[in-house]
Amino acid sequence: MKEKDAVEKSLQAYLNARPGQSFKSRELARKLDVHTRDYREFKMTLRALVEAGVIGRYKGGRFGSKRAMKTAEGILHIKTQGYGFVLREDGGEKVFVSESRMAGAMHRDRVVVEIWSQEPGKSPEGRVVKILSRAAQRIVGTFHEGRKVHYVTPDEIKASRDIAIEEELRNGARDGQKVVVEVVRTDDRRPTEGRVAEVLGFPDEKGVDVLSVLVSHNLPSRFPSAVEREVSAIPAAIPESETGRRLDLRDSFIFTIDPDDAKDFDDAVSLERLPNGRWQLGVHIADVSHFVTPGSALDREALSRATSIYLVDRVIPMLPERLSGELCSLRPLEDRLTYSVLLEVSDSGEVFDYRIAETVIHSRHRLTYTQAQALIDGGRRKDVPAVPGASAELTARLRDMRNLSQILLRKWEVDGMIDFDLPEAEIRLDAAGRPSDVRIKERLESHRLIEAFMLLANRTVAEHVGRLRLRLREKLPFVYRVHERPSPEKLADFSRFVAALGAPFKAGKSVTPKQFQRYLAGIQESKHKVVIEDVALRTMMKAQYDTSNAGHFGLAFKQYTHFTSPIRRYPDLAVHRLLKAYGAPDGPGRPVMAESLSEICRQSTEREVLAQQAERESIRVKQAEFMERHIGDEFEGVVSGVTGFGVFVEIPEFLIEGLVHISDLPDDYWVHDAAQFRLTGRNSGRVVRLGDSMKVRVSRVLKSQRKIDFVPVAEPKTKQKPGLNLKPKPGPRPGPRQKPGPPARRRKRG
Repeated sequence: MKEKDAVEKSLQAYLNARPGQSFKSRELARKLDVHTRDYREFKMTLRALVEAGVIGRYKGGRFGSKRAMKTAEGILHIKTQGYGFVLREDGGEKVFVSESRMAGAMHRDRVVVEIWSQEPGKSPEGRVVKILSRAAQRIVGTFHEGRKVHYVTPDEIKASRDIAIEEELRNGARDGQKVVVEVVRTDDRRPTEGRVAEVLGFPDEKGVDVLSVLVSHNLPSRFPSAVEREVSAIPAAIPESETGRRLDLRDSFIFTIDPDDAKDFDDAVSLERLPNGRWQLGVHIADVSHFVTPGSALDREALSRATSIYLVDRVIPMLPERLSGELCSLRPLEDRLTYSVLLEVSDSGEVFDYRIAETVIHSRHRLTYTQAQALIDGGRRKDVPAVPGASAELTARLRDMRNLSQILLRKWEVDGMIDFDLPEAEIRLDAAGRPSDVRIKERLESHRLIEAFMLLANRTVAEHVGRLRLRLREKLPFVYRVHERPSPEKLADFSRFVAALGAPFKAGKSVTPKQFQRYLAGIQESKHKVVIEDVALRTMMKAQYDTSNAGHFGLAFKQYTHFTSPIRRYPDLAVHRLLKAYGAPDGPGRPVMAESLSEICRQSTEREVLAQQAERESIRVKQAEFMERHIGDEFEGVVSGVTGFGVFVEIPEFLIEGLVHISDLPDDYWVHDAAQFRLTGRNSGRVVRLGDSMKVRVSRVLKSQRKIDFVPVAEPKTKQKPGLNLKPKPGPRPGPRQKPGPPARRRKRG
């Protein structure tokens, strides 16, 4: 071959003389009279010039002169089929990226994408040209030994590539172990390379499965030493100067009601009859703001976490144990500093007056929800431990609270509150950390009691700041919990879907909570009730934190905030600080914040989403492990998700989902209708839609990837119903995974 410099110059000259044109490498070699024996070296020259930015490489592996290509920055979202889309930061249309054009980028990486072309009616297409930041700095997967080079298969199903590991970078990992990998090199022409940063252990070792979830979501496992030093220096004793300046409620009959396994108690309640015949309802919240100084190492760490995360076998707390489980926890028979909302409420649930004050309390009892319910019901349950020191007074207060909470909830339902009382899975673990039982959590009156009182306190605090604004004619900064009305597009999809089920919904131009609630109340006797409620929930926007008040659509509250859980949510801590500043004797002040309120809202919303993802993943891990013992067993299920690659079926008794791959449905050409949540057989006309019954057999479980595969079970011909009783093909088929949404429905308000 000619001298390298001469080849480069002639190549550049040829391409620059033909702007806008592109050529295959062999075509260029012919044009430039490159001999066959020199072709390999010529291709290397082409690649070197592309990497140097001298010439351009375009769609179809073609080369041309360097031209100004349109680029955009955004987050890469990889689909389970391997391709992905870049969601642009400039708000432009998402860009399609094929699996071969990702340049080593992984799911949720922030990238620069070069946009090639756009066909009418389709998304623009492009390729990743630069990775700006990794979503996951550390990747969890399974280590596999090879002869020369080892590799790690990531747990993340949307990670399309294995990671190659050189022998000297294996860090003692053994075949089959779960490891944490750090990527050291990646591009679109070579295998992604990495090094083993940490060995977690074999998958069957206790806690390794959930630890893998923790690491893969980059969740902290311990607090920084600076934080621990600050917390250890906080005195345990409450000085008299502090109790002396607060409203003293230590003689009031106050107690806590929490889950059986709760380690921290950040809310307590009280109820007593006033001389005027009304009730004084007290909601007493741990005063975390007294202990956490703005801008301190403790405060910065709390904001970086923003929320406590409740995995299936452990908690990742927002605050260290000395605060969350000791100084701030409203433990029984101990004085504690609190921030209280005292409400004067009538028997009909009307709030006539309120007071928000810094207080000191002395809780009389620590009740679990089951203990509280047993006392309300008036009998001992054999499976519920007795309450130490329980009295007739405690039982009477609980029953009065139950009655008042039901009045409040009925009142709000009349106003339009939407109550998605969906079941929630409870996973019980044995001593070895294995799932011994999966069941539906029991929903008690005592749960709704606390829920109603917390809703009322949160709403009252938000309305209080609203009144302050009007009185002072000043726009006081605040943190709101907002839930916007569903988008017109989602409402249109919902309307089309329910119309196809024979339960039409006409929202008009702007749907109200009352309209939505009345519609859902009207379909309670429908055979499609479960599926309609499920799709309605998906139609809703996601609640988030914001400095602008947009109201809360789901609760039908015009103003709402989060005040009642400062041990586990940073926005609540910020709200406490704001309230103290606005209630200062010398008038509304401005609290010292390490970050702006808008940054606090953004960070808290993002971390809440991450927490939900991690919690769901930990549940999926244990659900998969539980179903391993049921391989070959048959269950009655309900279609809970419909995708282009198959249907997800949920087993109602466990709230566990698995995939029936489209290749295991009867022989046909299946057409996916996303708007109607259904698959239709083009040849047979058979329909499989969301909410259909389907009997399935567990065919395969891959615990590390949270995969459960089902195949349909054929019913006797006398019981066949079109679209429901489907004859399977033999054997399981691997396939794309994951429908949007949680595997086990989680019921949360606000």
